Amino acid sequence: MSALDAPSTVFTGGSGLLGGAFRRLLPAALYPSSTELDVSDAASVAAWLDGRDVTTVIHAAAFTSPPKIDQDPDRAIATNIIGTANLARWCLAHRTTLVYISTDYVFKGDKGAYREDDAVLPVNRYAWSKLGGECAARMLTDHLIVRTSFGPDVFPYPKAFVDQWTSRQSVSVTARQILALVERQARGTVHVGGPRRTVMEYARSLDPAKPVEPLSLRDVPFVAPVDTSLDTTRYRELVPDEESRP
Repeated sequence: MSALDAPSTVFTGGSGLLGGAFRRLLPAALYPSSTELDVSDAASVAAWLDGRDVTTVIHAAAFTSPPKIDQDPDRAIATNIIGTANLARWCLAHRTTLVYISTDYVFKGDKGAYREDDAVLPVNRYAWSKLGGECAARMLTDHLIVRTSFGPDVFPYPKAFVDQWTSRQSVSVTARQILALVERQARGTVHVGGPRRTVMEYARSLDPAKPVEPLSLRDVPFVAPVDTSLDTTRYRELVPDEESRP
């Protein structure tokens, strides 16, 4: 059991990849389904949260597929921007901490090793929608924005990019690191991730024996940044012990 007061913590997006990892780490937290708490509907947010003794909302619910968002940007606006704003307004009114799970894709991707105070410039609609969520979270003094990139503990695809660099790591490691930040009551923006490497190198780090074919950014029908690797110095300063490290 985490030292965090789990029953007072609400996690949105509990059915997702990160939510599954958090359920294992923090089983006593509250994980409402999207039908119970529809973040895109302010009335639904209030109806589910009002009257509960909530001290922390970890907001991971999101529409995350870049090609699908290109086809349906309205859904991304409703979920990623308006949904985050709805939660931010509730947290502001109830003096509740908002932990917003953002993405490394908010950066242009032309240099890598991005620090928290580097300029942001998304190259696709998914990233713009997540940056919109960051804007809402920043309206609260009591907020934590976590920029990160993670995937399943087993690489799920037959191909991986050889010309895209990232700090992506397995969801189990990322969940532990985010929880460590929440427990330490970190505030502001923090980058969470592993070493800079190509997506192919990341895939091979999970299972060197699994055959994964090379893929180029030129081969996909959507725009993706080239190098969104993250400088995680601030995380290491906030969590100096090795227990929460990969």
